[in-house]
Amino acid sequence: MTIQRLDHVSVVVDDLEAAIAFFVELGMELEGQAPIEGPSVDRVNGLDGVRVDIAMMRTPDGHGRLELTKFHTPTAVSAEPKNALGNTLGLRSIMFAVDDIDATIAGLRAHGAELVGEVAQYQDSYRLCYVRDPEGIIIALAEQLS
Repeated sequence: MTIQRLDHVSVVVDDLEAAIAFFVELGMELEGQAPIEGPSVDRVNGLDGVRVDIAMMRTPDGHGRLELTKFHTPTAVSAEPKNALGNTLGLRSIMFAVDDIDATIAGLRAHGAELVGEVAQYQDSYRLCYVRDPEGIIIALAEQLS
């Protein structure tokens, strides 16, 4: 038995609307939003009284999806420092290939993103950087060089 595909990555956020706006600015499309609750959701999460709103974001090519989740109950908790660095155990970043890294950074800064380090060139292949979104998520950006 093998997996069929990576379906999506789920990220818990505090401000769902701001997170949607951030990822739309990045170039993702809002696929849909829905409130989610009930006994099956409680069982899957191993929590009682789960009530969340989710937004499913899709990459322009239709292959990548990101689920943004806002917990109303129980209250979301932080498992690590908000500004955890790249060497912290666990999920560290979500990488996106972009056409123009400088324009992408400028657009994301308007939504509260900050560079973690600086834009760097890797050999003759890529320009790369990390930006941190307002939720503390590290977004890796890669621009392939011609």
